[in-house]
Amino acid sequence: MQQRNHYKNIEDFLADESFKQWVREGKERENWEEWTVENPQRAKLVAEARLWVLATRVPESPIAAAEITAALQASREKIKSIEKDTSAPSIPLWRRAGWRSIAAVLVLGLALGWLFKRQTLTQHTLTYTELINQDAEGLIEQTNNSNKPQLITLSDGSSVLLQPKSKLSYPKSFEGNERNVYLSGEGFFEISKNPKKPFFVFANEIVTKVIGTSFRIKAYTDQPNVEVVVRTGKVNVSSNQTLSQPTVASVQLLPNQAIRFVRKQLAFEKITDISQEKLIAKTSQAIEQLSFEFADVPVAQILKTIEQAYLVEIDYPQEALKDCYLTTSLSDQPLPEKLKILCESLGNMTRYEMNGNQITILSEGCN
Repeated sequence: MQQRNHYKNIEDFLADESFKQWVREGKERENWEEWTVENPQRAKLVAEARLWVLATRVPESPIAAAEITAALQASREKIKSIEKDTSAPSIPLWRRAGWRSIAAVLVLGLALGWLFKRQTLTQHTLTYTELINQDAEGLIEQTNNSNKPQLITLSDGSSVLLQPKSKLSYPKSFEGNERNVYLSGEGFFEISKNPKKPFFVFANEIVTKVIGTSFRIKAYTDQPNVEVVVRTGKVNVSSNQTLSQPTVASVQLLPNQAIRFVRKQLAFEKITDISQEKLIAKTSQAIEQLSFEFADVPVAQILKTIEQAYLVEIDYPQEALKDCYLTTSLSDQPLPEKLKILCESLGNMTRYEMNGNQITILSEGCN
């Protein structure tokens, strides 16, 4: 495993059998993922190498020999048309040794691309209704019919800020080895960490596997695109067909990165810098813009920041806490965990109560 620390070229990865097994079969997934995100340059190189491995993998769907022959013939005709345009009359382009090698690669690439495109267009993607009907657990469905976001707290301590005209289905408690929820619309998620029990968000055509904590998913059924935007941590995004095909490749997103699924083209577009995307920046919410890093800041100001981020109302004893200042980090934490850290910092006599979008802080003051 130490040898890979010296990989500097795509060829190094392509010669590594362990790397190819990870990409194709998901073996040693956690080890490779953790190693990849340690270095931004490394992550970029790994992403390119993954594409090379996947590009040379022929889809396993049954395709008639006649269709393959037609695809190859179309590729040959394309090469011949290029050959006619060349101005070198002495030796036909097709007979030159170097061009024969290039042409062979081109034929293979075009054929594989055609077959992959054909397979992609014929695959069926599951809808929100189909997904929740497949879940064996009894689900609670929360629909936001109001004109402002609603806060939902899940049984594991995770929190979801559900936008208007959106709905979320989730179990009363998470059983088994996974935590699965289902979204139609838009929500901002902050997930409680539990490496032994990964968190999955199924949002129409896509599945988001949570490795870190906070991200936004926008998956309205009547809009042309589905988007996932990461604020902190990291997530893996793939087609929801991974339910039946666990080896289908996924795209990993790091902070300030996003991915857009274009429904018309059935294609993913990765965005490595969301600050360059005006549409994403325009739709970002307060919770994505505010900082939760506090250095010697009045408690009242911290509570105000939480109110602005989650659109909640916080009732607290202003006189008892007026002289309380805190230095703390509340980033990378769902709302219940933020409140817990805040109360513990103020002292043993401080606690909180939450009822929907109303929060009450009970305290006798800071230590």
